[in-house]
Amino acid sequence: MQPPYLILAAILLSLLLLQVNQRAASPVISIIDRWLRWVVFACGAAQLCRDFDLLDRPYWALSAFFFLVWFLGGMLYNWLAISALSISPMPLFPRYVANQSGGEWPVQPRLLKIREWLRAQGFSLVQALKVEVGNGIYLRVAVYQDAAALVRVEITFQPQSNGAIVACTSLTSLGTDGRRYLTDNHYIPFAGFYPENWMVERRPWCRSLPRLLALHRARLARAGVHPVNFAVEPLADLNATQHELDLINTELGFLHPHNQREDFGKITQEGRYRVWKEIWMLNYLGRSSRYR
Repeated sequence: MQPPYLILAAILLSLLLLQVNQRAASPVISIIDRWLRWVVFACGAAQLCRDFDLLDRPYWALSAFFFLVWFLGGMLYNWLAISALSISPMPLFPRYVANQSGGEWPVQPRLLKIREWLRAQGFSLVQALKVEVGNGIYLRVAVYQDAAALVRVEITFQPQSNGAIVACTSLTSLGTDGRRYLTDNHYIPFAGFYPENWMVERRPWCRSLPRLLALHRARLARAGVHPVNFAVEPLADLNATQHELDLINTELGFLHPHNQREDFGKITQEGRYRVWKEIWMLNYLGRSSRYR
């Protein structure tokens, strides 16, 4: 099959994946579509150069060149976005507040199945929260807990530009030694430092809550952890951890000290590189950098 037909087929497939993902809201489909668009751009631009005799180079060399152009363009875009975030008033570790307005769970069949599964497994809603991400925009958060108060399930609903909603999950347990065991499937980059007593495992590819819960419990079993009951309500616990993350990332050089942020922005140059690297890894590999 000739390259133009392959490129056309790839474009149609990309459009199909876009339509499917408006309902599925799957980061995995998004990763596949990003790679597909990257290849379409590189091969399509190379084909145009050959058809119009713009550049006298082999097709593979032109494709490799435009493949690199896409990478550099994406790198520049992400770097500018990180710089804009650094100087914006948007908090990196925002405070949670109680959601008094109700409607903590979106009315979508795909998401309602998650709630029904949690109830069937003996989890109950502990608190409905929300967190401001900037300009008066809030993300809704539902915190569930098992009957023994040994595992907390924090589900954050993230609306997408196409109107779909992604449910990202964090599972937390506390050990008798004071360690916090966290397993999540968030695909938003963090790239900062975690406290020494935090045992964090990120699984952006794992979109199934039953599978994620099984992985979390398997981690606890392998480590020989005997979880203890949560003694603090989710709102106080989450805000305390946000404050702790802000402090440690300032101390270790990921963030500028508070008295310097107005002049230099919130994120240091090293921190911006780490965020840029994690954005690329999450967007194209579905993996999170293992920073301590």
